[in-house]
Amino acid sequence: MELKAIIIEDEANSREILRNYLQKYCPKVVMVGEASSIQEGLKLIENNTLDLVFLDVEMPFGNAFDLLEKVPDRSFETVFVTAYNQYAMDALNSHAAYYLMKPINIDELIKAVDYVWEIKQKEAQISDTVLTPKINGVEGKITLPQQDGFQVLNVTDILYCKADDNYTEIYLENKKIVVSKTLKYFEEALSKFSFARIHKSFLVNVNEIVKYRKGKGGSVVLSNGKEIIVSASKKKELLSFF
Repeated sequence: MELKAIIIEDEANSREILRNYLQKYCPKVVMVGEASSIQEGLKLIENNTLDLVFLDVEMPFGNAFDLLEKVPDRSFETVFVTAYNQYAMDALNSHAAYYLMKPINIDELIKAVDYVWEIKQKEAQISDTVLTPKINGVEGKITLPQQDGFQVLNVTDILYCKADDNYTEIYLENKKIVVSKTLKYFEEALSKFSFARIHKSFLVNVNEIVKYRKGKGGSVVLSNGKEIIVSASKKKELLSFF
């Protein structure tokens, strides 16, 4: 298994050093591209399917956290590469896989790549067991992986799904299930059913909506009393169900 990766770093010398280290010591990594700014980095992320992003923290016209906020449904892992140790906690809160200090220690770089590779291996195994609803399969059901097998859910039992970085929290009436898939994955998996993406972080079962409150985007109240804000850009899509 290869790791498709990019480097986002404003200093050309730093990009060259990291690129050379990866080519020499990390054969699992396949470089897809490099960027010297947040804007260039976002374009690479949008135009490629990536496993790993090496990301400098401080760059002109923004920083690493500004970039990550603009990619809520990211499926790639992030390795921060920086000369500043004060961002370690912020990196942790952003679910970074690893935090490398400059000058780069080769052993630490190898550890970072191996760690991400193991994560992606596990995700690939999970992908084989998470089945989307199929017309020719068991109608109206979806399976979710568990350590001892998998759980079968009726799609109608799902109240809403919430994004948590590379994970999705699936809420039932009296239970929450966490799955190692992005919200975008479940948006596509449930597209044949009455589910609406009403916010970058929420996918709701439209059949469970009992009230809509007006506003710029407004909000919806679900059958369990949960109220969720609707993004202004998603309002039209939601109201098309009614």
